[in-house]
Amino acid sequence: MYIPYSYTRQANRHYPDSFWRSLLFFNLFRLSIGSIMLLAILSLTGREDWNGVQPPDVLYWMSIGYWLFGVASFASIKWRRPMFNVQLSLQVGIDIAFIVTLMHLNGGIRSGLGVLLMPYLAAAGLISRGKMTLFHAAIASLGVMLSNVLRYLQNDATDFSQPAMLSIGYFATAWLAHRLAQYATESERVAVQRSIDLANMAQINQLIIHDMTDGVLVVDGDGNIRQKNAMAEKLLGPPRIRERLKLADYAEELQAAANNWRDELTLSASDNVFRSQQTGKLLRARFVPVDSDRKAGAVIFLDDIARQQSEAQQLKLAALGRLTANIAHEIRNPLSSISHAAELLEEDSNNALTRKLTRIVRDNTKRLDAMVKDILQLNRRDRTQPESINLQEYLPLFRDELSTNENLPDDSIRLEISGPLYLSFDRTHLHQVLWNLCRNAWRYCRQQPGSITIRAHPGRNGIRLEISDDGPGVKPEHRDQLFEPFFTTDDSNGSGLGLYIAREICAANRATLDYVDNNGLTTFRISGKEWE
Repeated sequence: MYIPYSYTRQANRHYPDSFWRSLLFFNLFRLSIGSIMLLAILSLTGREDWNGVQPPDVLYWMSIGYWLFGVASFASIKWRRPMFNVQLSLQVGIDIAFIVTLMHLNGGIRSGLGVLLMPYLAAAGLISRGKMTLFHAAIASLGVMLSNVLRYLQNDATDFSQPAMLSIGYFATAWLAHRLAQYATESERVAVQRSIDLANMAQINQLIIHDMTDGVLVVDGDGNIRQKNAMAEKLLGPPRIRERLKLADYAEELQAAANNWRDELTLSASDNVFRSQQTGKLLRARFVPVDSDRKAGAVIFLDDIARQQSEAQQLKLAALGRLTANIAHEIRNPLSSISHAAELLEEDSNNALTRKLTRIVRDNTKRLDAMVKDILQLNRRDRTQPESINLQEYLPLFRDELSTNENLPDDSIRLEISGPLYLSFDRTHLHQVLWNLCRNAWRYCRQQPGSITIRAHPGRNGIRLEISDDGPGVKPEHRDQLFEPFFTTDDSNGSGLGLYIAREICAANRATLDYVDNNGLTTFRISGKEWE
């Protein structure tokens, strides 16, 4: 019967590659048995006494045929034609026929060759599906019984109890092999499913770890890094040694914190705060043990404290901005009325105390009105029109305008410009930021010639514009609060929004504003982009 190749291929899809590999090893066993028998017969060639067994020529050609069948089976297994069950049954059938014939020609059941069928049946049972191996055992039993009957008909006295016991052994071997095959198949199915589940879980974990905003490091008990994400390397910097991934190669401070945690010496979360020597970032490490024993390893989560503070600050400022903007709009009209009424009251009053009080009212209303203007201006900070500003030409004009309007001595501001520098910035915004910084500098400096210095020079990634003064500087306890809204050290005149607005304007222009300690001088640095 012709079996289409497409049907054969579709049928073989139900059998995994492991079945075909097992069939290949089974054929190697068959070929080995055939080779041993062939060599044994060749070694007996030429002997005259064969003890009544078949002459060697018949056995020789039987062994040659069996050996050639084993060689041909390799090709059918490689091409997987015919289908698996057909190949297995055909091969086992020829094995049974060969062994039974060999047994019959060499003295029947007394030769002991019938035992050779048991490993064949066991191997067939292990690699087959279903109960085909019981069918193979039945064929083997019928073959042995038929051989014994033929011996009996040839007046060769024989006992049927031995073939019966041998048949029972065939079925027992087949049944055990069938049970083992079922167990192996089920174990393989469970193992494959678990491997798929583990692979999927590992992939999901990898995706989760990779997309986390926190740095993640998985370390073992010896400090070896087993897994990490890109954020961890961004926070810690690249390791000093790439050949080995140890925690100490990333950050010795983190290794020390891990040792303290492992030895249960860490008392609070603040004990795990450290600064990376490579990136300069202030980080907080959280340790989660992978086992009940801390020495077995841990998962380390790295939090960027600056980022957390920035996010909290942004949330606070967003809510504050909405609130203050609404308040500004609501109080501006009543504030104008109060100011106008205070002016009228001051003009009509001849009492010195009344005039003093009304002057206080008027001054504070002006202060409130300035604060309202700052708040409304803050909401328009993102409306930028960047342009190329030649600082070598711009800064002298700005100095002259500032000195004229603020009544500053001509020599109070010194300029240091390193050649032509073209800053990408909104001109109006830059004017506002510099004006605010220079006015604050004049307020706190010694107000002598050259007390204020404006420097412009190339920076690491652009242009740096620094405003320095010779004043007492900012107290260390106030530096972290300099750019917070409504923070001021001048309770009489300051609104606490100037520096905050200046930083927000710089951020809108893709620049930064920072306070730096420059050799004892109070310095505010603007780091902006160069015009391209």
